[in-house]
Amino acid sequence: MADIVAGRAADRPPKQPGGVQSVDRAVTVLEILARRGAAGVAELAEELGVHKSTAFRLLGVLENRGLVGQDQERGTYHLGAGVLRLAGAAAVRLDISQEGAAVCRRLADELGETVNIAVLQGDAAVNIMQVRGRASVTAQNWLGRRTPLHATSSGKALLAFQPAAVQEAVLARKLPRLTERTVTSANALRRDLAEVVERGFAVASEELELGLRAVAAPVRGPDGAVIGAISVSVPAYRLAEERLPEVVDGTVAAAGELSRRMGYGC
Repeated sequence: MADIVAGRAADRPPKQPGGVQSVDRAVTVLEILARRGAAGVAELAEELGVHKSTAFRLLGVLENRGLVGQDQERGTYHLGAGVLRLAGAAAVRLDISQEGAAVCRRLADELGETVNIAVLQGDAAVNIMQVRGRASVTAQNWLGRRTPLHATSSGKALLAFQPAAVQEAVLARKLPRLTERTVTSANALRRDLAEVVERGFAVASEELELGLRAVAAPVRGPDGAVIGAISVSVPAYRLAEERLPEVVDGTVAAAGELSRRMGYGC
């Protein structure tokens, strides 16, 4: 038994100081449960090389966050629904990026403008895909950038289809003024969101940056829930009202195509 325990200890990475060590141990617990399916406190403590009380505290934290669950009758622990939630969110972001690449390139070629895909992350829209069109006049990189929900077309397209409680949580906070055109009134933003739902697309006109207009349309998953938004960003001088229908039609069509690729309507 001593040889087995020693072997397990040798397989683990070197101990880390302080909180880093606790994080390492918590991750190791998840890995053990993923491998075994279920395990008791004593088993986990032995494999971690720690006292049972330490293993119990780690399990308590993970259980509180929904990352592990407990079988009261058997006294064992297993991976919780929280792990599935995290894995599902990561899978959606990965899938929408992979499936959206060709859609974004085609739309960027068609319109000559910059195309982005954004997903909702907390109180912001995060751009996870970007393709620049041939007519782009700036090298600005939006990839990975968090943008405010109230001042961007993607943000509005995402927020408009969220549950009322999510919308009201955003509307209850102060809406920062980023330009003279930013919507900072909760009632005005509420009207904007209702219009997005009615029309099926969102428009932001110099609300994030002066000189920049954008159009966005929602992307839906298999169950119809909005999981992302495709947007087209255009210098304001190139997106006069007469060109707006062309950009809107292209954006809505691209969002519809990506929705189908993500399983919506299948």
